[in-house]
Amino acid sequence: MEALQAVFVLPFLDMAGEPLFFLEVIIGGLLTGVNYSLVALGFVLIFKASGVFNFSQGIMVLFAALTLVGLMERGVPVWLALVLTVLAMIALAFIVERFMLRFLVNQDEIILFMATIGLAFLLEGVGEIAWGADVKELDIGIPDKSFEVGGILLNEFDLFAAATGTVLVVGLAVFFHKTPIGRALRAVADDHQAALSVGIPLKTIWVVVWSVAGIVALAAGISWGAKSGVQFSLSLIALKALPVLLIGGFTSVPGAIIGGLIIGVGEKIAEIYWGPLVGGAIENWFAYMLALAFLLFRPQGLFGERIIERV
Repeated sequence: MEALQAVFVLPFLDMAGEPLFFLEVIIGGLLTGVNYSLVALGFVLIFKASGVFNFSQGIMVLFAALTLVGLMERGVPVWLALVLTVLAMIALAFIVERFMLRFLVNQDEIILFMATIGLAFLLEGVGEIAWGADVKELDIGIPDKSFEVGGILLNEFDLFAAATGTVLVVGLAVFFHKTPIGRALRAVADDHQAALSVGIPLKTIWVVVWSVAGIVALAAGISWGAKSGVQFSLSLIALKALPVLLIGGFTSVPGAIIGGLIIGVGEKIAEIYWGPLVGGAIENWFAYMLALAFLLFRPQGLFGERIIERV
């Protein structure tokens, strides 16, 4: 009984006893959750356009960050390096469509998924050859300083990343719901051949969506690379995006954001208030346990569409 009380009661007493610190934990979790959401957004974009999970999205985050920091190391100004990196990600979208997706029209989803696995290894190899495998420091001129507001400690770079993520989400929401390309995405994902037969430009759709996914990957790469350095382990953050997608839904842009915020806040609270009671390291596996619970009770996620197939 005492053990159960320690696990389930004491953490809530700590939360109530230190409301400002608890609020600081919540805000820190929300800011971290935005970073998770930026990665998850790339997965949602590709899934909505092709109906397949893009295994290479994590590598695209790394590739974009490597390209940016590599250009900056060679003396290119930050603003020009950003522009050139965006152009590089758009060029990558054209290359992927021309040499991979064009030959996989109307193929099974597992074939497209395997193709993205191959693309991930290819991008990783190209990135290592072009920019090297050493850990690189990324500094785009945004201060990474903490300041206090009403007794709550905040970080300038985290606030900038959160603002960037918010702008991207609003822009993508408008893009998907108010533009002809956005409305065509569902038809493309459902049936490539049928989309072509009614005049939907499949090649254009894929190039646009992969370009936007590349730009989102760049935003995520900047956010994560500035904090932990640009290194090849950066691609592993894609694994943390999986629980975000399972909770929010694979087809929902707002779901990617809400899922990221839930994961960010949940793992911070779990690590700080429950971690000391169970030996710590809850932050490493909390997201996956929460995603498992969603799989059991709501497998399509909070905002995902229930898929009903007649047999």
